[in-house]
Amino acid sequence: MTSTTSISERLAQIKPFGQLTEAERSALAQSTQEVHLPVGALVFAAGDTPPGLYLVEKGEVDIFSAAGDVVSHRIPGDSLSERAVLRGGEANLTARVVEPADLLMIPAETFRELVENVPALGRWYYRPVLKTNAASETSGLMALRVQDMMTPNLVTCVPEASTRDAAWIMRDRRINSLLVMDGRKLEGIVTVHDLVNKVLAEGKGGDVPVREIMSSNPVTIAPDASGLDALMMMAERRIHHLPVKGKNGRIAGIIGHSDLFRQQAATASHMASEIVSARNSAEMAQVMTRLPELLANLTTTGTRPEAICRRITDLTDAVTRRLLALAEADLGPAPVPYVWAACGSQGRREQTGVSDQDNCLIISDNMTAAHEPYFKELATRVCDGLNEVGFVYCPGDMMATNPQWRQPLKVWQSYFHDWIEEPDTMAQMLASVMFDLRPIAGDTALFEGLQSATMDKAQRNSIFIRQMVGNSLKHAPPLGFFRNLTLIRSGEHKNTLDMKHAGVVPVVDLGRVYALKGGTYVANTRDRLVAAGKAGVISESGAKDLLDAYDMIVETRLRHQAAQINSGESPDNYLDPMELSELERNHLRDAFLVVKTMQSALSGQT
Repeated sequence: MTSTTSISERLAQIKPFGQLTEAERSALAQSTQEVHLPVGALVFAAGDTPPGLYLVEKGEVDIFSAAGDVVSHRIPGDSLSERAVLRGGEANLTARVVEPADLLMIPAETFRELVENVPALGRWYYRPVLKTNAASETSGLMALRVQDMMTPNLVTCVPEASTRDAAWIMRDRRINSLLVMDGRKLEGIVTVHDLVNKVLAEGKGGDVPVREIMSSNPVTIAPDASGLDALMMMAERRIHHLPVKGKNGRIAGIIGHSDLFRQQAATASHMASEIVSARNSAEMAQVMTRLPELLANLTTTGTRPEAICRRITDLTDAVTRRLLALAEADLGPAPVPYVWAACGSQGRREQTGVSDQDNCLIISDNMTAAHEPYFKELATRVCDGLNEVGFVYCPGDMMATNPQWRQPLKVWQSYFHDWIEEPDTMAQMLASVMFDLRPIAGDTALFEGLQSATMDKAQRNSIFIRQMVGNSLKHAPPLGFFRNLTLIRSGEHKNTLDMKHAGVVPVVDLGRVYALKGGTYVANTRDRLVAAGKAGVISESGAKDLLDAYDMIVETRLRHQAAQINSGESPDNYLDPMELSELERNHLRDAFLVVKTMQSALSGQT
């Protein structure tokens, strides 16, 4: 029997237990059990309640889905059963030894106490849960920190500089204030307002030293103060600039009134109100230039991923409705009822900083050939406007400008009937896109009748459902056999993860199938997963795990895009995993494993 001291030393070699103190490890070793299992032995089976967390010291263990597929391979240093133990429930997977294994088992209650009470273990096994920040979704200033809004690149002058030199600097740098520094010491601040009122208005020459007109000993603000704090401080003192002083006493930047107003303007509600009153697509495009800033602000302030995507989509909806209103004001009222519908990420309310447009027109069966020119022009104006605003044309031409996707209701009914009754590869692709339809404007009754009839027909066709399941498994999460992340091997995005097609899309596809099986009419992926758990399409624990995994993947994608925006780059979906910490990569691997497991379970049902 190995001594408890040796178990303590062995625990120190396994992440994250090496971060425990020696005393904590010694105490843990008292309750930790050694487990030795031969080839073929079960560590635990799906449906079992594992007695604790297993740590692999020696040997190899395969993890099987309910369908019997190997979804992961665990080697020394890896852990088993953490999800089931943390939620206090049954295991969703089966663990079987494939090479004689030596394991350490930490009892469930002991492990849960450690995770709750030891921050290092809590961070490793529990992904931090984002909290929706109400302030960040309204004014933004209460949630944003000064350090997120300040100008960090200081432009300064010395007290002995002439006001002429100060004016030249401000003109050339296109700024309206200068910090006056004596070495690292802040002496004062001089503004364009000072030059006008204290030099020009007083008839003084440009040789007057800055020291004579500057505001001495200016009030400063801390980097971690809120934007609202900065706004209130400026208002109370009737000033327009605040130097930012760090804890080390050094000046870290400057924040001005204009910085605060620019941030306040970059909120969904403020932008939406401007879109509603825009006179043309050019004005809407100007408003939407603030979209990257909105995404970065919401991500920085800890807004939940689904709330960020919802707000971005709300703006796309607002632009679409305004473009339709402007077109109708110019073309006249529509000759027959219609509904403009969105599919893709807009239809699911899941847009991010990189989105094209996917839309269609469903028109009343009273439509005649004489009405076609009107709807063609309507579609052209709206799609061209969306492209100008920043939602580029769909590469697959799935837009209302394509006559195929601008048809009377009866034609749409025939489309879905053919896709369901003859589900070939193309039909599956089209059905997958169109099952995400959501009405944006017009006569929604046209859409509702089509949706209910289509869902009813699809649910009763087992062949179609099997085809949809097969289609949903075409996109695999980027996870190798040994839980390593598989990267793009060549091309422009070599050595990165495609967070859209290999990250988000596999979960979107699963959600679509769950909605079809459960008869759920919602289009949003997260809502589909919640509904699937409640309806018993998947287990409650499976739904919870998949929701957590989806949130992690979307959150990582948004943080990547926000970081690019903050660095002055255009956002994309290609993430270099080395941008993440080891802890973040571990959580991302866990999320991909959950998706892979759920895909395997679904494939076993076909």
